[in-house]
Amino acid sequence: MGVMNELINPGVVATLEHILAAASPGLRLPQLAATAGLLEARSLRERTDLLSRAILADLPGGYAEAASLFRRALTDPGFTGWMIWPVSESAVSRALAGSHPGDFTDCLALLAELTPRLTGEFAIRRLLAADLDGALDVIQGWTSHPDWHVRRLASEGTRAYLPWAIRVPELTARPAATLPILDALYRDPVEDVRRSVANHLNDLARHAPDAVVATAARWMAAPDANTARVVRHGLRTLIKKAHPGALELLGFPPAPLAVTPPRLDRSVVELPGELGFAFDVANTGPEEARIAVDYVVHYAKASGVLAEKVFKLGTAVLGPGESRTFTKRHAFRQMTTRVHHAGDHALQPQVNGVRHPEARFTVVT
Repeated sequence: MGVMNELINPGVVATLEHILAAASPGLRLPQLAATAGLLEARSLRERTDLLSRAILADLPGGYAEAASLFRRALTDPGFTGWMIWPVSESAVSRALAGSHPGDFTDCLALLAELTPRLTGEFAIRRLLAADLDGALDVIQGWTSHPDWHVRRLASEGTRAYLPWAIRVPELTARPAATLPILDALYRDPVEDVRRSVANHLNDLARHAPDAVVATAARWMAAPDANTARVVRHGLRTLIKKAHPGALELLGFPPAPLAVTPPRLDRSVVELPGELGFAFDVANTGPEEARIAVDYVVHYAKASGVLAEKVFKLGTAVLGPGESRTFTKRHAFRQMTTRVHHAGDHALQPQVNGVRHPEARFTVVT
């Protein structure tokens, strides 16, 4: 995250100070200027919050004055990039602190104006938490906005598990609340919008899998050229978890199959290292079988218990009596996202959601 932290740096602070001062002649921003020397050893989120607090300390008046300033700043093409995040957070803070009933709706409109310069997906979370229904009424209208950045904000900003963003408990408690947004956008002409829809659907799958499968089935009943890809990406977690409805929707119904235990090229893996393996899948039925082939690695944790992770291996169509061998080399290297521990591990084939006999091996450091 070190490089990401530098997205807000002293140069960004200086540029933002210059742009805001130019948008309001006579405005002094001493608190904002001072943040340039306070960024070291802070995360990107901490830098954002630091700048936002400084902006709020420097700006006179309430929400209306702040919103007017930010809109004037938008006339400067240099008002773009990661400086937008603390600005959007400042706007939301002023809107929520004020008592004027129109501030909430206008702040949503302001985020839609700012989002093409970076994104309003992080700042919008506090508005969703304050009044989910009121926000969604406005956001639903964004699904037909001429700017694709705003359409993407409608989907991305309302995701249940948006990375880097605060959680909005009501989004997980009411998974159906955002489905009308996804229904309006799954056939969007812009790939970035469709990818956001798929990621949003995948988020919902964590706590509402049956609703997700039902939604994907509706889309597949009225598809366009991109719908199948959106659905595949949106159901990826359910496929790994072997949800039968998701598998069948993607064309991998239960089939009579014979799967051999994996053949490992070694019984001990030294870190860092690789494990080669192969296993055979045979169609034992009288009809053609479409298969989705995965494998599960059961990793030893520090406590000694095993924790599994599913990996994609491929898809195939097997005729009656046909057999195919699947091979792979799986890397074991220490990463920030996965720390490997010495101990007994296991590798297990998973075909059309059904798990088959495993093979065990040992990882040593």
